Order: sequence, then structure tokens, then C-alpha cells
Amino acid sequence: MQEWKRQIQGRLKSRDDLEERFDLTKDEQDFFSGKNQGLELGITPYYFNLIGDVPDDPVRLQCIPRVQERTILPYEIADPLCEKGYSPVPRLIHRYQDRALLLVTGFCSVYCRHCFRRYFTGNREKPVSIEETQAAAAYLARHVEIKELLLSGGDPLTLDDSPLEKLLQVLREARQDLVFRVATRIPVVLPQRITPELVELLASYKPLWLVTQYNHPVELTEQSLKTLNSLIDAGVPVLNQTVLLKGVNDRVEILEELFHRLVDARVKPYYLFQGDLASGTSHFRVPLKQGIEIIKELRSRMSGLSLPVYAVDLPDGGGKVPLTESYLIREEEGWLIFRSIEGEIYKYPVED
Repeated sequence: MQEWKRQIQGRLKSRDDLEERFDLTKDEQDFFSGKNQGLELGITPYYFNLIGDVPDDPVRLQCIPRVQERTILPYEIADPLCEKGYSPVPRLIHRYQDRALLLVTGFCSVYCRHCFRRYFTGNREKPVSIEETQAAAAYLARHVEIKELLLSGGDPLTLDDSPLEKLLQVLREARQDLVFRVATRIPVVLPQRITPELVELLASYKPLWLVTQYNHPVELTEQSLKTLNSLIDAGVPVLNQTVLLKGVNDRVEILEELFHRLVDARVKPYYLFQGDLASGTSHFRVPLKQGIEIIKELRSRMSGLSLPVYAVDLPDGGGKVPLTESYLIREEEGWLIFRSIEGEIYKYPVED
């Protein structure tokens, strides 16, 4: 059996699995005391072994449930992006004109406690069927305005090579010009899955980008970095989407280190996401005003190459918008008045 499959087979999936390894905090114990109707537990041994010896360890917070998940605020919903309302055929979401998203599977090797797609992920949703794939491919063939297809879920790279290749083949036959974006946390939580065979497979379906999610520098292990190198060396570009998480990475110094190390690894920090209004995730959300101050400070320290776009998905299906500060203050007497990052005032001429 391949090592990545042993990792999945050996996942920690219960309170007993956790208590065999360490003492649970009161918040963790209280979560397991009631009936669990939320996102299930699943942690690969590899990712679990990254947990340090403190209760507020950033990896521990991301993968071990706490009782706060049972608190659902009035404005939190299971589908905060209202994806179901933009699904023209099963498993396909077409929210934006030039791109669509295919829900490949509901399975993840690790269930992140901040997951915004908990209405689908972890609900034992099977991999997309051949009939669903063909229906999605037919829709893509009819809608040539779609230039990019995101493969997500769940985690599409938890599929075996054969069904993954069949999926890509059907989609590529429908649209030779389509750009694939594979959304996955596999390099972070299960780097053993990135085998030479998988790298070759992904590289053969160019143009294909891999979009992953590192949230803390501790996740950039030697094994994980080796995985990134193998993908990039094969011509598969890698982007990173970090989620801003309370207690995990809501400090300028942590994000600065993370983004610099990603660039060193040839990975572009792409987005820093404000936490979505998903049910039971309020304990992870950083106040939006605090997030704006964090990105403002990062902008004063880092280049555009290292700095991601801070963005939020608006409630009720409003879509993704960047949270950018405007340095244009006003216009007066033929001049545009700007404030620099350092706070100095400068004038730029208004031209016809």
C-alpha cells in the first residue's frame, strides 16, 4: 500500500484516538460531550504530528474541534457563499462569468475546523460520477465565456490517479482551452500524496495551476517543501490562499514570515481571506477592521510579490471583493492628492 493511503487509513477520527495521544482541553472535551451533528473529525498522522505541546498550537486549533463550534450566530449559515443557488447542473457552480467550480468529492484527508463548505465537505458525499462529469463537461462546452475551471470539494487530490485522470480527460475533451485550477490542502496535510506519478499526471494537463492553503509557517515542513519543488519543477505553478484565523495567524509577524517563506519556495501568496460566515466558525473570525489594519501594516513591510490580496466573500452570495485601502484622498484644482504608505502627502496631475 502506498504511504499516502496508509496515512488516510490511519487517520484520527474519534475522541479515543485523540486521548490516546494527549489530554484534551476543556473546550475540546465539551465538544465531544454532546451529540456531534457538525463537521466530522479527520486528521492524518502526518498533520497531527505537527502539533506542538501547547493547547493553543496553531495546527491543533485548525484540526481539533472545540465546543465553540456549537455556537451558531444568527447571520451564520451552512452555505455562506450561497453556492447552491449558482449550480446549473449537479456539482458545478457558476457564480462568476469567466470561471466555474466543480465539487469533485466531499472527502478531505483532514477536516479543517474553519471550513466554509461544511454543508458539502465531510457529509460523505461520494466522488463526482461519470454522469455528473459529463453533464458538467457539456455545460462547459456550451458556455465558452468560462475560461477557468476550479476543481475543489472536499479535496480532489484524495482521488486515486486513475479516476482523477479520467475526470481531467473528460473535461479537457470538452474544452481544450480551459485552464484548470486544483484547490487542495494536500501539500500541507498529506504531502505523501504528491507522488512522481501524480506530478506527471497534473503536468500533462497544462494549463493547470495548483492552489493550496498554508496558514502558518509551521506547516512549511521539509517534506512539504519537497512536494512543492516537485510540482513547480514539473511546470505546475502553485498559488497559496491563506485564511485569516484568530489565534492561528492573526499577527503581522506570523503572516510576514509565512508569505516570505512561500515566495522563497516559489509559491505566490495569492489571497488572504477573511473568514466566511459559516455556521459554527465565529471563534475563528478576526474582526474585519483588525484584518484591514494587519494587511495595511504588511503592505508597508512587503513587496507586491510577497503580499496577497486581502478579500472577503460577501454574505448572501454577494461574491468576492478585495479589501484594499485607497491612497487617493481627494481631487483639487487639477491635482489628485495621494497619501503614501508612510503617510506623506503627494500631488499627481489630472490629465486629459
